[in-house]
Amino acid sequence: MSRVKGGTTTHARHKKVVKAAKGYYGRRKNTFKVARQAVDKANQYATRDRKNRKRNFRALWIQRINAAVRAHDESLTYSRFINGLTMSGIDVDRKVLADLAVHEPEAFGAIVNQAKAALA
Repeated sequence: MSRVKGGTTTHARHKKVVKAAKGYYGRRKNTFKVARQAVDKANQYATRDRKNRKRNFRALWIQRINAAVRAHDESLTYSRFINGLTMSGIDVDRKVLADLAVHEPEAFGAIVNQAKAALA
């Protein structure tokens, strides 16, 4: 039986890593050993930041909703508004509420009025 050498497999693996490191600075883009470290670290950041992106967007939606609620009624806060929505039985998530606040202010105003009525 003849001996099997792993040249093609190794070359393909190295090529995949170096391709993923395209655009990096210095030896990180073309030296396999350094590129592998950089790509591994980049993948760790990417995995972590997929969770962080969800947090950041939720915070952004809450800020937009709070600003829009206060524009409609200065005495109403975000937390009281959400409480009013819950009491009135309106199930709309924060993403949709923030989109309504930005693109459909009249519809958002109607939702704010319903939430206020439920609080009173």
